[in-house]
Amino acid sequence: MLQGLAATSARHRSMSASHPWRTFKLNVCLRPIADIRRLSQLTRMSGSKNYNSLMHEVCVERGWCGGIINGKATHVDDFIPASGTVPAAQFVDWLFLADGMDPTAEPDKWQSHKDGLRAAFVRHMGADVVEASRLKWDLD
Repeated sequence: MLQGLAATSARHRSMSASHPWRTFKLNVCLRPIADIRRLSQLTRMSGSKNYNSLMHEVCVERGWCGGIINGKATHVDDFIPASGTVPAAQFVDWLFLADGMDPTAEPDKWQSHKDGLRAAFVRHMGADVVEASRLKWDLD
């Protein structure tokens, strides 16, 4: 399909000298296609690979990997919904819950940890609130 568009684009460019309105029409028609392609690439790059890097920081570097609760292994992934939005603060609370900790207990003791985890979320995911579908592992 893209090869066909390239051929069409070349044809339109060659005609644009004699028909200036066709240049305008071509730009209007192809610009959305280019924008969709660019958005598609950004979405692929900013989705699960960012989650991988977030999880590397919060688990490997900071130690918030989940735990065993009532004999069952838990991980933050267990709390992420299939759809909807996830604020950074909620994700941080889920990290605590996955480790078997009450996220509201001892706020003075844990607030600096929560702040660091929230900052990591924003840094890696690019926003304070993201779609839950972006919080998935890249297994490729």
